[in-house]
Amino acid sequence: MVDLGIQIPSSFDPFAEAKESDAPGAKEYVHIRIQQRNGKKSLTTVQGLKKEFSYEKILKDLKKEFCCNGNVVNDKELGKIIQLQGDQRKSASHFLVQAGLVRKDQIKIHGF
Repeated sequence: MVDLGIQIPSSFDPFAEAKESDAPGAKEYVHIRIQQRNGKKSLTTVQGLKKEFSYEKILKDLKKEFCCNGNVVNDKELGKIIQLQGDQRKSASHFLVQAGLVRKDQIKIHGF
């Protein structure tokens, strides 16, 4: 057989170092959504935080900061979700970045 000197590229994972990184929120995005309830009432949901975080402590700080009510919902598929009363999308994203829980480029804000 003739050796042509062709080098077959090995598999390279460009995201390997991101997976190994312990940076907050390095693996997934944090999704902040708004759900319209009845009339002018709305609900803000925060989903995708790391499982190591204490959701109850984060919720307590969010409620104190924004003067609103909220709770933590356990979903079978999505995991734990933080719910807040009102449209808190911008302020919640700003809070999560300031607290060092996630980086700004890893937050996705959804809604109208």
